[in-house]
Amino acid sequence: MGAQNGKDLLVKVDMTGDGQFETIAGLRATRVSFNAETVDVTSLSSQGGWRELLGGAGVRSAAISGSGVFRDASTDERARAIFFNGETPEFKIIIPDFGIVEGPFQITGLDYAGTHNGEATFEIALASAGALEFVAD
Repeated sequence: MGAQNGKDLLVKVDMTGDGQFETIAGLRATRVSFNAETVDVTSLSSQGGWRELLGGAGVRSAAISGSGVFRDASTDERARAIFFNGETPEFKIIIPDFGIVEGPFQITGLDYAGTHNGEATFEIALASAGALEFVAD
């Protein structure tokens, strides 16, 4: 994967539950991380005393975070509703020259800030809430 525009990494949310995805507007910075817990099966008989891990075991998860400015009333309103209603709708994460990750996420953090002489900003954090699908680019 070569150099990419950061603005091409998009976080989209299902607006109505029927597959109508819209980009969460105003994001200036976005971060996606994938994690997998390990299951250690090392024993006294492990070759050379090296740790052994059980493949395919453990919990997998994904986390998304972003920050930006308010630009679009409909996606701002949808994010607030998701958080306050405890919903886990479908999100679509587009990672340039990598692929698309889609599945349910829960908004785990929604922060708002502003200064007297600046724009109002927000930060959002999401955690995977079920099985994710990945389609390579």
